[in-house]
Amino acid sequence: MESRAKAMGHAIHPMLIVFPLGLLATSVIFDILYLITDRTGFQISAAYTIAAGVIGGLVAALFGLADWRAIPAGTRAKRIGAAHGTGNLVVVILFAVSWLVRLSRENWEPNAAALVLSFAGIILSGVTAWLGGELVERLGISVSDNAGVNASSSLHRAPARGA
Repeated sequence: MESRAKAMGHAIHPMLIVFPLGLLATSVIFDILYLITDRTGFQISAAYTIAAGVIGGLVAALFGLADWRAIPAGTRAKRIGAAHGTGNLVVVILFAVSWLVRLSRENWEPNAAALVLSFAGIILSGVTAWLGGELVERLGISVSDNAGVNASSSLHRAPARGA
């Protein structure tokens, strides 16, 4: 089943998810560095990367929802896609709440609650990433009907089947 939302022959959702995932993971790294070094720049950097990651996650979700809606009802793929999307929504909420907690503190300093929310969010994102991989790698969701090891470039129109 091919993706509905494409750019230059490729699904948009998988192109976009690398940004929020990378930003949110980086924010956790900044939090850990802050805990180790107590340097103010790390907590501020974590707050900004969380904000960008949450925004990016919401944008990626729009394209993921468009693809999910095209999956046939009553299938394993539809159920896994629902778990993937719901889980990622929870990830975004966890990080957004972590950001709001930091917003209320001086210099964006994370308290224990903000850190727990971010760490829980990054752990859950690993689970939801696996679910996304299951959709593509195992169930072929968002994979071109003309895919194969010798398929033509996605920038060129593939010949009609049987031609």
